[in-house]
Amino acid sequence: MHSLLTIAAIRRWKLFQMDMKNTFLNGDLEEEVYMKPPPRLNHPPTKFGFTSSPHDTALFICKTAQGMVFLFLYVDDMIITRDDVACVEELKQSLSQKFEMKDLGVLSYFLGLKVTSLDDGYLLSQVKYASNLVSKAELNDSNSVSTACKPNLKLIPIDGSPLSNPSRYQQLVGSLVYLTTTRPDIAYALHIVSQLMAAPHFTCYTAMLCIICYIKGTLFHGLHFSTNSSPVLRAYSDADWACDPSNHRSTTSYYLFLGNSLISWWSKKQTIPSHSLAEAEYIALGDITSKLLSLRWLLEDIGIP
Repeated sequence: MHSLLTIAAIRRWKLFQMDMKNTFLNGDLEEEVYMKPPPRLNHPPTKFGFTSSPHDTALFICKTAQGMVFLFLYVDDMIITRDDVACVEELKQSLSQKFEMKDLGVLSYFLGLKVTSLDDGYLLSQVKYASNLVSKAELNDSNSVSTACKPNLKLIPIDGSPLSNPSRYQQLVGSLVYLTTTRPDIAYALHIVSQLMAAPHFTCYTAMLCIICYIKGTLFHGLHFSTNSSPVLRAYSDADWACDPSNHRSTTSYYLFLGNSLISWWSKKQTIPSHSLAEAEYIALGDITSKLLSLRWLLEDIGIP
């Protein structure tokens, strides 16, 4: 989705949204039922001339004499974009003839993500989601903090008293994970507090609340996809060395830009211990290279060499 928004911003395309009604029926089915999908389900958007990108199965592409049409599909929600608005309207009508659709007009909200159209691009944010998370953590009256975690934060399994009920900690950390869709600034701190999900202790809980207090003071932060850019991939990676106190594994972090827009990032512990900082850096370089190749192939699908 980030790549598509960046391309739409660079090419100054409008984004449209549609919703398919009654994709799911209400009610719990307690019986075991075997079903054969109806014939229509055997023909997804490919029936309308679209082909699924082999590098992102949620992205469908239709090549016409006038250009390319892009359809990003998630269950029953879809984003449609291209340079020719008339072609988009024609596609909307075709979809509405086959399915019961709701035309939501210009894209504003998608899967809880707010998309704001600006003069210089698009802003992707989760203000409402972040605000609800602060309320869920009961931190509305707490002071905000300037950073998501303390410098050199390390959590050890035996450090602190174990939580009697870890479910609340697990729920809040899970909510923070979805917030990283637009907030790369909390990725590393969240990586730290996610390591002890099975048996968190009070120190973990305090560190997790620090992230939410940081979110409280930065509710309106998000990702900006700029029009003043060119579709050129740039990647940066880094790694520490054996900084995990429990198993001495290193942590990889990388950031991927398409032009001036950040489209992908990662902060995760490496799967094996490294014998040196150089080895840890090479592992991080391998991770970012793999992701870079995947995005390069996706851009080729979109029509960007």
